[in-house]
Amino acid sequence: MSAGQVRFKARQSIEQVEEGDDLAPKFDERGLITVVTTDAESGEVLMQGYMNSAALALTITTGEAHYFSRSREALWHKGATSGFVQKVRELLIDDDQDCIWLRVDVAGGASCHVGYRSCFYRRVPLGAGGDVALEGTDTEKVFDPVSVYGDAPNPTKL
Repeated sequence: MSAGQVRFKARQSIEQVEEGDDLAPKFDERGLITVVTTDAESGEVLMQGYMNSAALALTITTGEAHYFSRSREALWHKGATSGFVQKVRELLIDDDQDCIWLRVDVAGGASCHVGYRSCFYRRVPLGAGGDVALEGTDTEKVFDPVSVYGDAPNPTKL
């Protein structure tokens, strides 16, 4: 089955979207929907990203996570370069169909391009005032990003 064979329904009513069985995702004005990705076993949040309709269709048809990179303006098969492919165990959509939750198994155990297991590797201390210093939560990287991606700078826009 190709990604072109996945069809999303038009959003016709609140009842259809919230109580029906039609997949009618609400993409934002840029054609994107938010995705939260967690480890299927532990429940740990690994990353947050976005999908466009093509990425969602590919994720559904292949069973592997595909995203849309806003910084590169391109479709992105997670792990295609690094080998840390996210195998989707479960794909859920929220009540008004504007957010996706992926429960995944990660080949190699890492989801963050910086080398950590999770993209959420820093904590913001609560109750702080003035300049806030982030606190690291991971002590070791799972892989060396330079050896995987080369020494090219991350294309993320600041």
